[in-house]
Amino acid sequence: MATYVLIHGAGSDSWYWHLVAPQLQALGHEVIAVDLPCADDAAGFDDYVNTVVDAIGGRRDVILVAQSLAGFTAPVVCTRVPVALLILVAAMVPRPGEPAGEWWANTGHQFPDPFDPEVVFTHDLSPELKRASRLHAKEQSGTFFQKPWPLEAWPDVPTRFVLCRHDRFFPADFQRRVVRERLGIVPDEMDGGHLPALARPNELVQRLEAYRADPGR
Repeated sequence: MATYVLIHGAGSDSWYWHLVAPQLQALGHEVIAVDLPCADDAAGFDDYVNTVVDAIGGRRDVILVAQSLAGFTAPVVCTRVPVALLILVAAMVPRPGEPAGEWWANTGHQFPDPFDPEVVFTHDLSPELKRASRLHAKEQSGTFFQKPWPLEAWPDVPTRFVLCRHDRFFPADFQRRVVRERLGIVPDEMDGGHLPALARPNELVQRLEAYRADPGR
């Protein structure tokens, strides 16, 4: 069986994966859902990477699953520990030397206006999950966004990308273009908004397991 390492996005915590992790564990896998120092202004890019690396410890050939902003962190983790597969979920894809703070303009991303988190992020969640998600929302520090992405190229690790067709933060056409331009691959698509681990956990688990069985390149 595999070890899945689940990395949440900005302003969040490991609760984001609470509907996915038990399903993977029921299939016999080890699951590590990492908590990143999102709200800590003293924590920079390296601290995020180190948090994930420390959580992995001596494990080998792990499967990294990176949501949204974790698309910056996870590839760097791949250079620090043995990773069998990297799965990006509604994620940002960096270029060498690009700070996360410059990614928005460089990719041509446009923030929804007006920006209402419930409209942008939780529109397809149940009322119960909407309420619970508010309890786990954190103020995302800007420190992470300052340092240039340190890799000279994408790591030599099989990489798959899950695009969410109804994502209002990273719209489908935008993501198709960015993934094609920056990774040179065609993303796999599923219904739902920006938070598939909450809105469609069963389908997401099925996709993770399909990638595990056939990592591809």
